[in-house]
Amino acid sequence: MNRTTRQGPTVASIRRAIQQGLDRPESPVPTASLSSRTAPVVPDLFEQANVNFTDKKWVWVPHEKEGYIAGYVVKDDGADNVVVHLMTGRDISVNLNDTDKVNPPKFEKADDMADLGYLNEASVVHNLKQRYASNMIYTYSGLFLVAVNPYYNLQIYGQDYVAAYRNKKRNEVSPHIFAIADAAFHDMLHSKENQSILITGESGAGKTENTKKVIQYLTAIAGDHKPASGAAVSGSSLEQQVLSANPILESFGNAQTIRNNNSSRFGKFIRIEFNFAGQIAGANIEWYLLEKPRVTNQSKQERNYHIFYQFMKGAEKSVKDKLLIDKGPEGYTFTQRCRQTIQGVDDRAEFEMLVKAMTTTGFRPEEQADLFRIIAAILHLGNVQFQATRNDEAVLREQVAAEKLCHVLGIQLSDFTRALLRPSIKAGKDWVTQSRTLQQVTFSVEALARSMYERMFGALVSRINSAMSRPDGKSTFIGVLDIAGFEILETKSFVQLCINYTNERLQQFFNRTMFVLEQEEYKREGIEWNFIDFGMDLQPTIELIDRTKPIGIMSCLDEECVMPKATDKTFTEKLHGLWAGKSDKYDVPRFALGFIVKHYASQVEYSTEGWLEKNKDPLNENVTRLLGNSSEPFVAQLYADYADGDNGSDATLGGNNNGGRSRVVTTLKRGAFRTVGQRHKDQLNLLMAQLHSTQPHFVRCILPNSEKRAGKIDTPLVLDQLRCNGVLEGIRITRQGFPNRVAFPEFRQRYEILAPNTIPRQVFVDSKQAASLLLDAFKMDKAKYRLGHTKVFFRAGVLAELEEIRDVELSKIITEFQAVARGALSRSRFRRRIEQARAIRVIQRNARVYNELSEWPWWKLYRTVKPLLHVTRVDEEMRKKESRIVELETKVRTEEEERRRLETGRHDLERAKSDIEALLISERSAALDQEEILKRTQEREVELAERLREHETKVEDLEEQCVELGRAKTELEQKLAAVAQQMESEVGAMRDLASQHQQNNEALNSASAEAAEYRVALERIEADHGEALERIGELETFLAQSRDIEAQAAQELLHMQQELAQKDGELSARSEAEMELALRSKQAATAVARLEADLAEALRQRDAAATESERMQAQLSEALAACAVLDKES
Repeated sequence: MNRTTRQGPTVASIRRAIQQGLDRPESPVPTASLSSRTAPVVPDLFEQANVNFTDKKWVWVPHEKEGYIAGYVVKDDGADNVVVHLMTGRDISVNLNDTDKVNPPKFEKADDMADLGYLNEASVVHNLKQRYASNMIYTYSGLFLVAVNPYYNLQIYGQDYVAAYRNKKRNEVSPHIFAIADAAFHDMLHSKENQSILITGESGAGKTENTKKVIQYLTAIAGDHKPASGAAVSGSSLEQQVLSANPILESFGNAQTIRNNNSSRFGKFIRIEFNFAGQIAGANIEWYLLEKPRVTNQSKQERNYHIFYQFMKGAEKSVKDKLLIDKGPEGYTFTQRCRQTIQGVDDRAEFEMLVKAMTTTGFRPEEQADLFRIIAAILHLGNVQFQATRNDEAVLREQVAAEKLCHVLGIQLSDFTRALLRPSIKAGKDWVTQSRTLQQVTFSVEALARSMYERMFGALVSRINSAMSRPDGKSTFIGVLDIAGFEILETKSFVQLCINYTNERLQQFFNRTMFVLEQEEYKREGIEWNFIDFGMDLQPTIELIDRTKPIGIMSCLDEECVMPKATDKTFTEKLHGLWAGKSDKYDVPRFALGFIVKHYASQVEYSTEGWLEKNKDPLNENVTRLLGNSSEPFVAQLYADYADGDNGSDATLGGNNNGGRSRVVTTLKRGAFRTVGQRHKDQLNLLMAQLHSTQPHFVRCILPNSEKRAGKIDTPLVLDQLRCNGVLEGIRITRQGFPNRVAFPEFRQRYEILAPNTIPRQVFVDSKQAASLLLDAFKMDKAKYRLGHTKVFFRAGVLAELEEIRDVELSKIITEFQAVARGALSRSRFRRRIEQARAIRVIQRNARVYNELSEWPWWKLYRTVKPLLHVTRVDEEMRKKESRIVELETKVRTEEEERRRLETGRHDLERAKSDIEALLISERSAALDQEEILKRTQEREVELAERLREHETKVEDLEEQCVELGRAKTELEQKLAAVAQQMESEVGAMRDLASQHQQNNEALNSASAEAAEYRVALERIEADHGEALERIGELETFLAQSRDIEAQAAQELLHMQQELAQKDGELSARSEAEMELALRSKQAATAVARLEADLAEALRQRDAAATESERMQAQLSEALAACAVLDKES
């Protein structure tokens, strides 16, 4: 933010003359003119409609595709709804509250959107569209710059434009990235504070190109044109090396994506360092989060890093033959599954530019060969194929690619295959050999390729930093931040979370600087101000990602990485348990394994597949140890931290430490394990600390469309970016607030010239009172400024008006000074001419005297003898002086060499100090993380101990319950045994009764049979009795005849009656016995039924008791298992 106005005033008339002189015809290629007022390419809204603005009430009407369409009200009955005639020719009825006012024509293509009469979304996006259609891609938006990607090269970055924007104020020239760079440069010189230029936006919005233009401008206006320390071979100047660093970084760090053909796949913070004179004194590049997965995997519509294709198409045949590269991109696994070319880009020519840039930067041929060796090794590594055996063990499919790889890397094939396929793993105190599966080997190969590329990239950046390093004293710097933009890709994984988290932090920095700190300073300075909440606080989302208590996504991931048997699923479930329903920024997807985060730009669903491995980033240490002992020096130095007898040496390109040392990944010992998330968070914290220590300048890059088409504006897409980036809110606070401020002493010193007699000289006047007196003398409207405790605050544009007035006053003073100086110089020249005339006359008189003296003979003798008297002494003195001169020259050279050596040593020590400080910060951060993890572990341990005690209490209660249940079980078993015994006896009795019943039934049946026989016999007897009676009746007549026969018959009849009575008695007795047996059988059946019911009830009670016992035993087992797990976790 421009808090002060720089020095270096320019006379207004000269300024206008310069600007008029720079208005030139456009080139055949469409260009953007310096002045937006002199080069309108597209007619404005009202010229297109051929209407008069003042005759109509113009409004913006929302539209689904176009965003907003202008129209004028044709019917307004005073109600909420009005009829609007749109520019498309259609009349529609809309609610007046849903419309926005249209700005008058004088605001068309306004340079600064803060100047718009009506500030609304429709007017802002319309202004951007009109300017974009006229090739004016830059527009001010209050205190920052908005840049819309034109998708083709505009001719507005040449040296003539550099000269046109140099030492110009903001209102003197049109918006441009050069204006922001010039403002940062002069603010640095004026305030002696470090500056930063934050170029942010979505992927493909043009951040990298604008970064290059900032560096181009700074090197053009502040270059010293002297060779840098690392440029002894090439003799290149420092600014040439700074400019040449960009093509190198683009080749190795950029790739084609769906949205951008030259997308930066890493973040960089480029510090341009300046000395006290304002000249470039060095440069340094810090890089962040290289997208390593791109080395091995790319989508079909994207490419790998540019260097692979440039090397295969542009390198000389001898170089490729030496590295065994005999195919094109389609012949290597890591480059064949994606696009091979970029439309309009010649990879061969790009490689030539890369080699030229490396030579300019000071890379020796052997150093370039080292880098290409790693590129070739990665290509060969991708072609090493494996297959699985019947035992699921991985073996080499064929050895040709592996042999090429080992030759390039300087290692033995047998050692490599053994380390990769059957590595040695430490189990306790012993080392064991373990066979790897095909999946494990494939993962190891891809991890190795990514590691090689990352370490090579780190060595490359460090070598560039060494080349751009200068031992001269440095005063301040301007940092330019170019980092991967917010991404919503088809597959959102761990890398995308890190990128989006970084953008979230940067957007929060912008919001805090623009909205929070600005208003806090008003409050701190005692300015009357109503705090405005713009609703742009991103802290909840940031805390969701990096919070430590309760743990956020990053901390949870780090914690799961050290937990045994943790998986991506357990990590996701743990996240859901921590945040689902507890944060409105977190959500759970319906089906996939992952989570949803609501970022400032959009809601993003992340897939957590493979996150634990990506965060741990494991390497096969058997292979890395082999590379650390490679016969190729550069390969060995890349993996020096894995070599036998690790000495922690740094990787050096070319194998020569004089070329500049380079830390590849980290100087930490390998024992201090740091996850990818922890390292990225540490780097980001360091970056944010640097940004907070600088005065920031913001450039918001806008993606016009997703099709990479020049001249097309996707209005809804642009509107979404404007809303997310806080553009409208930034304009509002610029218009309502006091963006420019000057300290009281500086204000008095700078502007007292405008009212020189206002402040009395005889008495003391403090700086605040002096500033107030000056403002009163200027007769300035009090609404345009506020007096704080230490500063005077101005509305936007007021300070620029004061500068204009000051320029005029300075012009008058300079004119008067020039007049006085010219008069003094004229008088001095006149006096000098008089003295010269006098001197000439004296010289002429002395010359005549000398001529007369020279003719005197004694004088001639004196002139001849005098030189001979002193010649010996003069010669001796000359020899001594020459010897002294040689001695002093030698001493000067020695001291100069010593000074250079000490300067170099001091610079190395400062760099080492910076490295140690960064390492210390990293270690402190790591220690804090470990302390936080330890604290969480201890809290978890206390919690688990408490739970363990609770579980132990529950176990004791359960054990007591188990004892009681055991006793109850014993009693029940005893009762059950007694019941069973009684039941057995009852069953025996029942069996006896059944047997007796059966016998009774048999006897009854037998008695029944006998009774039947007796009945038959009785019937027969009765029949016989009847016959006998008949015979008696017949024989009564014969009674007398045979008394003996009659008595006998009577006797026999009596006997038979007795027998019949006996039989009837037996039959009755048997019937009674049968009835008694039936009754006893019925009673026995009832008793059996009752016993069966009692038995069933006893069995049911026994089964219920057994089930309850089993359930309680299961609960006891679960409680004991839970206690064991808790013991294991604690």
